[in-house]
This record gives sequence, structure tokens and C-alpha cells, in this order.
Amino acid sequence: MLAPMPTPLPPVAPRRDYVRTVHGHATPDPYAWMRDADDPDLLTYLEAENAYTRAQTASLDGLADEIFDDIAARTKQTDLSVPTYVTHTNGRSFWYYSRTTQGLDYPCYCRCPATSRDALPGEAPDGEEALLDVSGEAAGHEFFDIGLFDVSPDGTRLAYSFDVAGDERYTLRMIDLATRSPLGPDIADVAAGGTWDGDDAYCYLRLDAAWRPDRVLRHVLGQPPDADAVLLAEADERFWLSVGESRDHRHILVVAASKTSTEIWTFEAGTDDPRPVSFAPRRDGVEYDVELLGDEAYIVHNDHAPDFALARARVGASEPSRWETILPGHDGVRLLGVDAYDRALVLSLRRDGMATVAVAARADDGTLGPFGDIGVDEPLFSLEAHGDEDADTDRIRLTYESMVTPGQVIDYRLDTGEQTVLKARPVLDHPAHGPYQKSDYVQERLWATADDGTRVPISLMRRADLPLDGTAGCLLYGYGAYEISTAPTFSIARLSLLERGYSFAIAHVRGGGELGRAWYDQGKGRAKINTFTDFIACARHLIDQGYTSPTRLAIEGGSAGGLLIGAVLNMAPGLFGAAHAAVPFVDPLTTILDPSLPLTVTEWDEWGDPVHDEAAYEWIRAYSPYENLRDDGYPPLLVTTSIHDTRVEVTEPAKWVAALRHRTGSKVEILLKTELSAGHGGVSGRYAAWHDDAFELAWLMDRTGALPDKPVG
Repeated sequence: MLAPMPTPLPPVAPRRDYVRTVHGHATPDPYAWMRDADDPDLLTYLEAENAYTRAQTASLDGLADEIFDDIAARTKQTDLSVPTYVTHTNGRSFWYYSRTTQGLDYPCYCRCPATSRDALPGEAPDGEEALLDVSGEAAGHEFFDIGLFDVSPDGTRLAYSFDVAGDERYTLRMIDLATRSPLGPDIADVAAGGTWDGDDAYCYLRLDAAWRPDRVLRHVLGQPPDADAVLLAEADERFWLSVGESRDHRHILVVAASKTSTEIWTFEAGTDDPRPVSFAPRRDGVEYDVELLGDEAYIVHNDHAPDFALARARVGASEPSRWETILPGHDGVRLLGVDAYDRALVLSLRRDGMATVAVAARADDGTLGPFGDIGVDEPLFSLEAHGDEDADTDRIRLTYESMVTPGQVIDYRLDTGEQTVLKARPVLDHPAHGPYQKSDYVQERLWATADDGTRVPISLMRRADLPLDGTAGCLLYGYGAYEISTAPTFSIARLSLLERGYSFAIAHVRGGGELGRAWYDQGKGRAKINTFTDFIACARHLIDQGYTSPTRLAIEGGSAGGLLIGAVLNMAPGLFGAAHAAVPFVDPLTTILDPSLPLTVTEWDEWGDPVHDEAAYEWIRAYSPYENLRDDGYPPLLVTTSIHDTRVEVTEPAKWVAALRHRTGSKVEILLKTELSAGHGGVSGRYAAWHDDAFELAWLMDRTGALPDKPVG
């Protein structure tokens, strides 16, 4: 009889003497050497961790394959996006859309001639032109990501950028769509954004050493890139730049934004010697956004309006005292942006944690009527407006979904309010489980009570027949930073979780933007601890209400949400059955103390400045997962990261795992899985992404006692 294979031992990372001394605090950090990405010991360690993770999770291959097959079976892999109608400045109109093909990871961007907004093309439209075959472009690359896809105003040229490493440094390429020939050499090391300036020049962004877009350059076709003029440079390291154009192509807008302030410059498109002019000078704590329509500007701003207000001004009226208020701010109703059309203003906002849209019709004399919300009949949802290319349009596109309703693309008539669903995301019949039936599922809004008495919303989806006696599993997701709101949206992959006896919940913790700017302010900087205690309160509420139990409760978060996972594991031992931290920001103090690292200085407004403020040093040190390790009490932990991540460098999760394992010994399973050809967003191909989703769900369910052979229902 063969002897059983020995259980592999977990890797042991080298420990080297190093002491960080800041504000009089001496902190040993034996894994500080991992900051050197060129140290060969780091790659050796990451590869050893990958091998260990593969060995420890080999038994999950069957379940992971089942979940991958679930996703593939339910997804319409050969499909066509809903076409978008565009009339170019030369008078020609096209439908623009993308195609996906079964077996291919990436889409193909296409267009075909259009005769009318009402005559949508079929599955095989006449005159189809493939503009960019991303699968063909990606051939030979382990990673491939498109940064921008931008057709010139006259429709004859295409600018696109691509990243083949995952480090978010893109290569910009411009081609003639008639001949497919390049319009000059590629421009390397650019940021993701850009815009055409007329048809013969392109504005793009350069990055500094800290990965901050700090310069806008203008490339004239036919000229060498070395001759590109810098239109604007931003010296303040707290600010980053972006660039775009107005709906009518008349103006270019350059935005400088920090976490707390904004300044926008404009200049006329197509001029030989453009000179950007500030729309309104920056003021500390004042943010604004500008939408131009002809000679009018519509401004969404937070000057004396914490949740933002809407104003109107003539272009050139840069003093806020000359802005006419259209809609004053209301606490708790966060204005997100405005699209201006000849027939209406379309306002994007967030109310009660849900993204929604309001419309104000414009009379023949230009006066605006009252704003009215577009009605929704579900308790949880996400409704977003997508700007039309043409200011003279009579309709706009909306996207709608909920936790139980797959995504829909809707034509909304600005004149009548009539809605037409152009496409609902298909969910194909599963070979074993049959068709997706919305009535089999329930979505709920729950409220947990935090330690300070604050009511914290939870969005939850479950099968209607899931037992609520504490025996079911639950996956609780959290983020809670940068005023980002986690929308209650639909997921095909999530169905595999729900069918196996789990609910899925989102903890809308403070630090996010679900309940207005105050909700964000109460979870940042000195108040960051609220993010973590809110999440713990949500977990306890789910347990107390019978949705799950501690051993069946899995938790997950990524990036700043990975910080959340690391912090609550230290703060609430025994409350969770398993945890997945993706690209986790788990060594925030070390990172934010080093201004030379990518994006650090821009983060000080979010987390605090521990370099110059000892109080900020202390409050970050108090919650940093890496600084507050325990000897025991951790559940099984899966940590996923990518070697080319520039937002959360691989050093942080690697240090955290090494320190956790050293501290806890072999008391608990701690796994580190590193993608060696990806960045912050993980792998780039859709099939590889499905495999990652399937593996992570399989691990979480296995470690929290899933019974895949006994699905609910």
C-alpha cells in the first residue's frame, strides 16, 4: 500500500533586521526588504507561495470546475452589445457596438452605417466594419488591457491605447480607418485617458515617477512625438489630471483633481496654439464639474453644499458669484453629475444608497421645468444615464439592474418619458438547474446598528427558500473608501454561490458614498475606524437575524476593501469562517509614509498625512492590519494579488502573509496567490477571470462548510 503524500510545508520568508523610526516610534519590520521589487528573493518567495497554494487547494479543482462551467453555461458568449448612434462632423452616421465570440477572451469593436436612430441593426448588419479586434491585438501577450478607444470627430481615425503588463502604463496608437495604416509612431508610457482635439491632433496624459497623471500633451498628426507640446502641467503632488471634450466637440476640458478640490481649464478645440483658461480657480475643499452646451456651462459643485448643488453660468463667468443656482443641495441626496441637451438636463444622483436619474425638460424658450425622478419599482437597484453624443437628441440611454434583475439597456425619450428596453442581459438556461427565475430569489435592505448607534445599510440577495435559522452560508462583501458606492447589481457568478446554500450581502459601511458626503466623511481620516466597526456590526446583524453563523460566514474585499478585511480580522476574532482579501492595502502606514511610492501623496487627503502629522501616524497605526497582528483567532485566509500592481504593490500582501504566518505558526491556513502577469484589476481575459472567480468562490464555500451536492431548491 502506498504511503500518503506528505503535506507540504508553508514557505518561510527571510527575515532581515530593519527598524522604522518615525515620530520617535521605533518599529521593527523584518520584511521591509520586500519593498525592493528587484530582490530575487521576493520572486522566489512569491513562486513558493503559489506552489503551496496550488498544493493546498488541489482538492477544490472539481468544485471550481463546476462553478466555471456554471458561469460559462449561463453566459451568452457570442453576443452583440446594444449599438450606439453617432453622427460625425462630416455628416456620416454610424452604429457603434462590440462583438464577443465564444472561445475568445476579448471583444471586437465594430461599426456599420446608420440611417435612423429608430432602425437598429440586426445581428449581421450590412456594411459592418471591424475597427479593433482586441483578441488579435492581444495575441502573444499574457496580459492585455485597452485603456481608451476613441474615434475622431469626423469618424475617419481611431486612437486606442493598450497595456501589456498590468502596470497601467499604456501605449497610444492612432490609425487611419480607411487604410488601417498608422498615423505616426506609437507613443509609449501614457496614462489611460485622452481625447481628440479636432481631427488632426490628440491630447493625452503623461505620468510622473509616482504614477500620477501630471501633464497633458498635444500630439499633432504627422509630427514626431518628441515635438508634442505640454498644454498643462500640474506641480502639486496632491492633484492628478484628466482630459476630455465637450459634447459638441467645441471645447477641450482639462481637470485637475485632488481628493478634496478641483480646477478645470478649457480651450477651443482645433486651434493651432491652444491656451487653456481656468474655468474657476481652485479653492481648498471645493470640488466642481463642468458640462458645456454651446455658450452655457452647467456646474455641479459643493461650494456651501456638502452633497453638491447644480448651477448655470455663461462660458467665461468663472466667478462663483456669477453662477445661477438651478438646484440647491440637499443633505443625503448626492448629486453626481449632469448631462445637458437641447431638450433637457439629465441629472445623475444617489439617494438612499441607490444611483438614480432625474430629468428636467427644456421648453421651446429654453426655460427648464422641474426635475423628476425616473420611476423604479424595486427596493434595491442601480439606474444610470449614459450621455448621448448629440446635444440635439430626443432620447438617451439608461442602464438598469438590481441584485435580482440582470442588466438592461433602455431607450428613454426626453420628450415623452417613454422607456423601451433595447436589451436585457441574457442568462442562459443551466443544464442542471434550468432557467434563471427571478421569482426564486429575494433582495432585501437590512439595517445593522453600529457601536455609536448609526444605522448601517446592508443589501442582501438569497434564494426565497433559504432557511433563516443560522444554518445557511453567507458571503459578506465590503469596501468603504473614496466615497465609492457599492451598487446592488446582478452577477451570473453569484448564482453559483446562492444555489449552494448561501446568501450574498453588501455592507454599505461608512467611507463609501451610499448615504451622501457625510457618510464618506465619517469613514475617512481620523474617523476611518468607523468603516471597520460598521462591517463588524453588519456581520453580527446577519448572524443575529439567522442568515448565517460565524463558521458559515465568509467575508471578502479588495484593495481598500482588503484593508477592511485585514482590520476586522484583527478586531473581531472568531466572528468569521473564512476571508478573501484581494490586492489588499494591508500595510497602509509604511506605504503612506513614503512619498516616493506611486500615488502616496494624493492619498494623504483620504487617510491622513503621517509624515507631517503625528496624530495621523497614530490613528493609521491603530488600525493597520500589518501593525496589529494577533497570535491566533484568524479564520482560513486567502490573499490574492498581482506582481505588476501599481496601486497596491505586491509587497503589502506578501509582507502581511509572511508576518501572519510567522506570528501564528501553523494554527491556521494562510494562502497567498500572486498573478505574475497582471496588475491591480487582476487577469485581463474573460475566461481567466471566470476561472479566478470560480476558484475564489470554491475556496470560500469549502472553508465555510458548503455542501455542493445538496443545493438549495
